[in-house]
Amino acid sequence: MKRISRWLFCLLTVAVILSCSTVAFTGRRRMLLYSNSEISSLSSQSYYELMSTMSPSTNTVQTALINDVGNRLAKALDRYLAMKGETQLLSDINWEFYLVRNTQANAFCLPDGKVVFYEGIMPVLSTPDMIAVVMSHEMGHALARHGNERMTQQTLVNLVGSVTGQILEQKSLENGRALFETAYTIGSQYGYLLPYSRKHELEADEIGLYIMAIAGFDIHQAPLLWQRMAEANTTQVPEALSTHPSDVRRMNNLEKLIEKAQKYADGVL
Repeated sequence: MKRISRWLFCLLTVAVILSCSTVAFTGRRRMLLYSNSEISSLSSQSYYELMSTMSPSTNTVQTALINDVGNRLAKALDRYLAMKGETQLLSDINWEFYLVRNTQANAFCLPDGKVVFYEGIMPVLSTPDMIAVVMSHEMGHALARHGNERMTQQTLVNLVGSVTGQILEQKSLENGRALFETAYTIGSQYGYLLPYSRKHELEADEIGLYIMAIAGFDIHQAPLLWQRMAEANTTQVPEALSTHPSDVRRMNNLEKLIEKAQKYADGVL
């Protein structure tokens, strides 16, 4: 058992040392076990599988608007990172913007930079600035490599669970093993993975706000959007059980970041 424990500790130590990096704009330290090219390849596969079940929107006005806002954000971000000498942050990210026929109020961005809006979200986004709030948030996920980080977290959770389970099995503690598997599954989900998911959402909000500012969009629309969402959403899941922060928390957090975001808009940062 001691030998397995030492092996696990050494493996995790090496993984942390070799894979630590920082998130663009926020500077948060994180660990990524997978290469950008690996994530990009998986992302492309997921995109083609998903799009095989959906159709492009026939609304040419909304499609053009999605592309206009997306390209404006992408070009501004490219210029900013080039000025800072940080274009490597966009490695294996190629921005593309799509509107698809689906009545859900949803949007997402794959790790390789493909941003997909559903038609169902468009009635909520009445202006280009409102579209930019959601668009820049989704781009923030890709820029921060949240997909890679979530895969890394799940890999580590699986590894620790597997090794610890083997230790208990070797000690012939079958009842203990069953209790551990139940407790570990619940603990890793609610105590580790879900809080990290909420942290990623707030971080994407923050990065998105800065991208909006750099591109010249109205950053005050970001907290306003989440205020509207909070007023409209009366059946929210408790935050501790959700992958996303509450609408009110997102609104309040964005309001606190407005002053810093304005510095990006003014070219100070």
